[in-house]
Amino acid sequence: MRQRCGVVALDVGGTKIACGLVLTDGSVEYARTIPTSQDSPESVGEQIVALATEAIEHAPRDVVTAAVGLVVPGWVNHTNRTVWAPNVAGWDHIPLEQLLKERLPLPIALDSDRSGYVKGEAWLGVARGLNDIVFLAVGTGIGAGIMVDGRVLHGHDDLAGAVGWMALRPGFSELYARMGCFEAEASGAAVGRKGAERLATDPARAGEQWTAQRVVKAAVGGDSRAAEIIDEVVVYLGMGIANLVSTLDPEMVVLGGGLFRAGEYLAEKVRREFVRWCQPFAAQRVRIELSALGERAGLMGAARIAMDSFL
Repeated sequence: MRQRCGVVALDVGGTKIACGLVLTDGSVEYARTIPTSQDSPESVGEQIVALATEAIEHAPRDVVTAAVGLVVPGWVNHTNRTVWAPNVAGWDHIPLEQLLKERLPLPIALDSDRSGYVKGEAWLGVARGLNDIVFLAVGTGIGAGIMVDGRVLHGHDDLAGAVGWMALRPGFSELYARMGCFEAEASGAAVGRKGAERLATDPARAGEQWTAQRVVKAAVGGDSRAAEIIDEVVVYLGMGIANLVSTLDPEMVVLGGGLFRAGEYLAEKVRREFVRWCQPFAAQRVRIELSALGERAGLMGAARIAMDSFL
């Protein structure tokens, strides 16, 4: 029997953990997603171990499972081998890699989810085959996976890509001290917050939950005040992307994360806006595309990270 090779991939988020057994050709033999425990750091670790063990046990007889790849929503310090992830209960500089090594029988590759996103899209997504890519993830927060000359950029302390902290307006707000200017003005959470502040004053809408998706839906439906919020956010997104393109000169910027579930409605507005702010030659050459992998980008990136590390 000819053997195939695969890895266990895990994408850990603040609300859910996705796990898959991914083969070297990109096919997925087994997949499962569960809600992330909010009880303790140990309980999330137990979930990771249980999911990885389950994936290993479900491997077909002709598949050799070689490693585990894991991406997390935060700071993976490769020098200290610790993880800080504020959206996961108790993950405050914990030695996650060592804890998992004590429980799992395979080598482990660990990185940030933004590294996973750009790796996934470069391997199987819209940026397949490209070497200079920025994946801008705009969800609850804002982060960027950056690939330069085919390698993910980590920076001196593994903080490269924390673009939510880009300063895009001179008037400082205390909100910026907690999350950064770009994130405070243009993340999905920011869109929801602005919707609650500006749209909930309408008595006819009292009690409505103003999420980012709700604001976008209202804007698409012709609500002028919701459209003003989107137009304001698009300016910040255009400025942020322009700064990244002018600085890094990528072949492609991939737009992903929950806010870009709005699809071309939002993406086309961002394309038009960023040109106003960007270095003109770079702006002419770069492609700005929606993620092809969507919610699977992190999972496939985790698999690719494990494969590049151990296969």
